[in-house]
Amino acid sequence: MSHQFPELPYAYDALEPYIDAKTMEVHYSKHHRTYYDKFCAAIAGSKLEDESLEAIFASISTLSSAIRNNGGGYYNHILYWNCMAKDAQAEPDGALAEAIDATFGSLEAFKEEFSQAAVNTFGSGFVWLVVKDGGLQITSTSNQDNPLMDVAAVQGQPILALDVWEHAYYISYQNRRPDYIEAWWHVVDWKAVGEHFAAAQSAN
Repeated sequence: MSHQFPELPYAYDALEPYIDAKTMEVHYSKHHRTYYDKFCAAIAGSKLEDESLEAIFASISTLSSAIRNNGGGYYNHILYWNCMAKDAQAEPDGALAEAIDATFGSLEAFKEEFSQAAVNTFGSGFVWLVVKDGGLQITSTSNQDNPLMDVAAVQGQPILALDVWEHAYYISYQNRRPDYIEAWWHVVDWKAVGEHFAAAQSAN
């Protein structure tokens, strides 16, 4: 099995007060772990065990819902964790900052548009910043779908992910999704997002 369950890149309480330790523990050790375990069970004994997630997602429309839902949950959470940090770089710089300004007008304008997409995502899902045709685009997906999947309305390379499932915020914020989104910006690590952007650009 080439697919491994990664370590959380920080302690459960590292993102407090913005994301509480109990939410992080349950989200990572229960929800994320379950997606990974069920994904591995769904592909066990098949050639998919040795295929990359990107290759699997590229033809997800031909595969089972178990692979789609759990493979998505496995991947989506990895990116979500890795876009946050305790001592997060507060603003983008370099090529990413220039791309955000060129596309959205300013960082604040980008954050407002991204936040509105998150608030307006109905039910459970994720909101993404993706590299598409060399440029940046905001998009959202339902459930555990993502922009690498051939079923996505907007396909591209994700570089920033926000989980808006209620289990990501309910302990601290109950049904106040806008409060969670506002708090989340405090832990977005723009250094990591910039590295994802550079990798996506070099892959094009």
